[in-house]
Amino acid sequence: MTLSDRFRSRPAPPPVLAPQGEFDLNTLAPLEAEIEVAITQRCGVVLDASNITFADSTFLRLVLATHHRTDLRIAAPSPAVSRLFHIVGANTVLRLFPTLEDALAH
Repeated sequence: MTLSDRFRSRPAPPPVLAPQGEFDLNTLAPLEAEIEVAITQRCGVVLDASNITFADSTFLRLVLATHHRTDLRIAAPSPAVSRLFHIVGANTVLRLFPTLEDALAH
């Protein structure tokens, strides 16, 4: 092992966003703004979806658009989020992880 190998830094983990509550057309703007900031500051974002109690098609649109723009990892999706992803088949496209730790490890 060379000296440079020992001091090679690991890339910083992506920021974690942990929204809570319901997300629809009327409540999505703050989350959309947080995602935009996270994407511009670092490459990738982890969305801890464990406390989302409702999500509609506007939330789905935001998630899919974010997935196309950056490394999006969705951690611990709540039953409401999981159901939405399964209904439209997004669960086959998105990077879903059972826990936040798993999402950060990948």
